[in-house]
Amino acid sequence: MKQIYSFLYSVVLILSSMVLFSSCANIIPPGGGPRDSLPPRLVTSLPKDSALNVTNKNITLTFDEFVKLQNPQDAVIISPYPSAKGSPLYDYKLRNVTVKLKDSLEPNTTYSLDFGDAIRDENEGNIARNFRYIFSTGNKIDYNTYAGRVILAESGRIDSTLIVVLHKNLNDTAILKDRPRYLTHVNGKGEFIFHNLPEGDFGVYVLEGANNFLKRYDDSTRMFAFRNSPVTINPNTIPDTLYAFEEFKRKPAGASSSASQTRIIPGKDDKRLKYTIDLNNGQQDLLSNLTLTFNRKLTTFDSAGFTLLDTSFHKLSGYSFSLDTGKTKVVLKYKWKESTQFRLLINKDAIADSAGTMLSKADSIRFITKRESDYGSLRIRFANLDLSKNPVLQIVVSDRIIESVPLTQSDFTRKMFAPGTYDLRILYDANKNGIWDTGHFKTKKQPEVVQRIKQPVTVKGNWDNEVNISL
Repeated sequence: MKQIYSFLYSVVLILSSMVLFSSCANIIPPGGGPRDSLPPRLVTSLPKDSALNVTNKNITLTFDEFVKLQNPQDAVIISPYPSAKGSPLYDYKLRNVTVKLKDSLEPNTTYSLDFGDAIRDENEGNIARNFRYIFSTGNKIDYNTYAGRVILAESGRIDSTLIVVLHKNLNDTAILKDRPRYLTHVNGKGEFIFHNLPEGDFGVYVLEGANNFLKRYDDSTRMFAFRNSPVTINPNTIPDTLYAFEEFKRKPAGASSSASQTRIIPGKDDKRLKYTIDLNNGQQDLLSNLTLTFNRKLTTFDSAGFTLLDTSFHKLSGYSFSLDTGKTKVVLKYKWKESTQFRLLINKDAIADSAGTMLSKADSIRFITKRESDYGSLRIRFANLDLSKNPVLQIVVSDRIIESVPLTQSDFTRKMFAPGTYDLRILYDANKNGIWDTGHFKTKKQPEVVQRIKQPVTVKGNWDNEVNISL
């Protein structure tokens, strides 16, 4: 009997310990399982999505999980934008997003709220992309769309920071004084689209900047585009292409090549003259001039103080030295022969800056020209090239045009071309001046158009390089 009591006592102790442990320990749910990758989904809304005859200015959107609203003042686009009483008020709590419109709703108007990437779930941050909510104050929803592309006229590239705006006021002064009626963003492909537009005529413009309905065209140094005539919105409106441009103060071309060699002429501290030479490891390009670029403007330049010699110190003929218009570059022109060594002598008094500082001593530069086998031949065949538009082939390195060649036929051929990878563009040169010309809004002059060729061209040395490009 004593053994039975001892056994029962042990069982009671074990059970008590288990109860005590379970009440004190933290209960940890099992780990693992798939990560939530689903975006929030709208469950209900007040007013209902696509509701008619709406008068309520307070909107409540309820989702299937806890949500947060990120940067709504910039991300959310309301169309048409309420007029003058300020931006809407946004809030979120638990599963609800609320929008309070401050202005009176216009009669017989379709409103759309495009939330962009503003709505996200609370835990994982999954974005309810392209979430749009619409309603109408009339008895129908407008479903007209207007779409197109925006291209940078000078380069043929895309700028996804641009916005497209529509004005109901068709006067040219609207973009200068009024806030737009509708607004949308340009995406990474240069595309834009307006939804739920009413039928009618609108002025079309492209501006720089974020989602800001106060945006106006007040700075002609920024990107801008316009449609020459209003667009007519109806169920059959066709897509457009708009070309953006800077009317004034365009950005300068890239800096000089990093392959240049630097020469420092000894002098008195801060009065030293410095210059760079566009040699590549002591080698001169057969296809270009030799250029010395100085760190200060030169007010004295004597071409007789520059002499080109062979290795036996015999003076050569047929060369010339000149000072560029900026007075910082001395250019040597010569018909180079391959694999030939040269010496360039510079007298100490050949140049001077505005302070009268000259070289402290004469300088001597030795270099050799490249071989013809260092270059490759290049032939480009263009399909569908419209010669009536005066095409100019632009050869580009690091967004800098290194050469422009007017095309009079569908083939471009060059016996010697420096090895490398090049971007290509076609400028349609309306005025035949060989360079891109910007637009002008007041005179309704559109910019000249540059077509960017997506396929880069790689030229190999000592190789016949042939490329076919379809425009």
